[in-house]
Amino acid sequence: MTASRPVPAPDFVGYPEVRRGVRALLEARPGTHLRPVPACREWTVTDLVAHVVEIAERVLGQGGSPLPAPAVPALLDRWDDLGEQLDRRLAAADGRSGEIMVMDAYTHELDLRAALDVPPPAEHLAWAPSFEVLVRGFSGAVSARGLPALRLRTTGGSEWTAGRGRVAGTLTAPAHDLYRALAGRRSPAQLAAFEWTGNPARWLPAFTWGPFVPPAYPGV
Repeated sequence: MTASRPVPAPDFVGYPEVRRGVRALLEARPGTHLRPVPACREWTVTDLVAHVVEIAERVLGQGGSPLPAPAVPALLDRWDDLGEQLDRRLAAADGRSGEIMVMDAYTHELDLRAALDVPPPAEHLAWAPSFEVLVRGFSGAVSARGLPALRLRTTGGSEWTAGRGRVAGTLTAPAHDLYRALAGRRSPAQLAAFEWTGNPARWLPAFTWGPFVPPAYPGV
């Protein structure tokens, strides 16, 4: 995998911003705790917040401890308590660990924004390191499936090469859409509708990787 893009911010910088962003979204919208999250089938807003808290506990080796009552304010307070410990750990590692946790949290902030009909942030410190994680995972899926390398390009000019060997095609999309595609939030029809050189059908199977499966219907 090769790339041409700005140097990403350290992982530990983005994680507190995700927590602040999620808290601000929900404190400004009381009563949305039971709203469904379309990007996470069968989840409500409360389920999403409980998930990021559970991930934080797991990273700290506290998995299995009882979560607070399933109320969003209590869950957010618990996440902040855990986050203070995680911020110190990530800072001590100088951005060399925790990147998957940061990507997961930021991806779910985007899920939450979509569920609440709030646009994605224009800038976010977790965006670049999270994108790196997704590109690496997708690149591994391209290689594992024996597919030729694919150039990934945003309409803003950032560029990556996923897979190995000679590039046989290019996918160009707005940065937010490309991020959501790599995170399993765009349907096959949406993926095919992006700007491509080469036959998109060759690479569509690689968008199923790790925990990510493109939805059957248009994603958000």
